[in-house]
Amino acid sequence: MQSISKLSVNFRTLIIKLAKMTDNQWEQLLKVINGEVLTPMPVGFIIDSPWLPNWAGMNILDYFSNDELWFNANKKAIETFPSCIFLPGFWSEFGMCTEPSAFGAPGRFPTNEFPHAFPCITSVEMIDSLQKPRPESDGLLPFMLNRLKLNRSKIEAMGHSIRFSISRGPLNIAAHLMGTTEFLMSMMTDPERIHKLLKLITEFLIEWHDLQKKTIDSIDGILVLDDLIGFIGADQFVEFALPYLKQLFNRNVAVKFLHNDAQWQSSTEFLPEAGVNIFNMAYDASLNELKTLTKNKITMLGNIPPRDVLAKGSVEDIRNAVTELVESLSDRSKVILSCGGGMPPEVTTEQVRAFIETAESI
Repeated sequence: MQSISKLSVNFRTLIIKLAKMTDNQWEQLLKVINGEVLTPMPVGFIIDSPWLPNWAGMNILDYFSNDELWFNANKKAIETFPSCIFLPGFWSEFGMCTEPSAFGAPGRFPTNEFPHAFPCITSVEMIDSLQKPRPESDGLLPFMLNRLKLNRSKIEAMGHSIRFSISRGPLNIAAHLMGTTEFLMSMMTDPERIHKLLKLITEFLIEWHDLQKKTIDSIDGILVLDDLIGFIGADQFVEFALPYLKQLFNRNVAVKFLHNDAQWQSSTEFLPEAGVNIFNMAYDASLNELKTLTKNKITMLGNIPPRDVLAKGSVEDIRNAVTELVESLSDRSKVILSCGGGMPPEVTTEQVRAFIETAESI
C-alpha cells in the first residue's frame, strides 16, 4: 500500500511539473512578445494535418475522424519534443475545408491527402443573397469545437491548455468560396460586392472566435491564417485586407498571431496597424528586413526553408541553417526560431531534434 501511495504522489508530482513546463512555455511566448531576449532562443512550429498524422503513424482521414487518434498524435508531438512550443497546440481542424464548409462549400477528403474545398459561389451576383453562417451549428465548425470540449480534460491532465481561437482569414475563405482566380478578378471588376463578401465573412469570423473563447475560457490568443494577402499588392491590401484584419485582431487577448507564407512584401509594414504581434512568414523573407519593416513591433516566427532544408535537408544542413539564421540576426529580440510556414510533410523526428538541439546550443 505504501508503494502504491508513493507512486500516486510521484504521478501527481509529474503532472504538476508538466503543467508548470507548459505554463512556462506560454510565459516564454509572452516574454518574447514583450521584447525580452531569452537564452537559449525559443523554438516553435505550427503543426497541423499536413505533417502531424503521417508523422504520428496514421493517415489523414483517420486523424480527422477519430478523436482518440487526433489526441494521441498531438500528445506524441508534445512528449517527443518537450522543449518546443507547438502553435497553436491541439489544433482541432479539417484543413482548408473548416470555415468554408459553414457557408456550404463542398469538401473532398481523400484517405491520405489534404482535404480540398470547392467553390459554392459560382457568380459574383450570388454574394447579394449569401447568408451569414451560425458558427455554433453550421458546417464542420460544431464538430471542430466539440472535439476540444470532449478532450479538454485529457489535454489539461497532460498539463497543456487550449490557448488559441483559430480560423482562416477573410480573404482566404473568400477565395475558397469563389475560387482564387474569380475572387482576385472580382476585386478589380466588382469591388463593392467583394467588400460586401469580406464584411460578411469578417462578421462571421468574429462570432466564431467569440464562440471559441466563450466555450473554452483558457483561450488568450488568436491565430489567423491568410495566404491570400500574399497574392495582392500594397494598395489592394490596404483596401481589401487591412480593415477586416484590424476588426478581427481587435480582441482582448495577449497573443495575436498571423500566418502568411505567400508573398510578404506588400503587406508586412501594415501588420502592426492590423494589430498583429506574432507573424509567421514565407521562407524567403529576411528576419532583419521584416523587423525593420515592422519597426520591431512584431515577434517573428521563422525562418529556415521548410521543404528544401527542414524536410529534405540532412541533419548537418539543418544545423548549419539554424546556426546561420541565429548568427545573421542583428537583434535577437522578438524572434522565435522556426521554419517559414507550417511544419511541412515528411519531416522526421531526427530532423526536428536537429533543429531544436542546434538552437539550444547557440
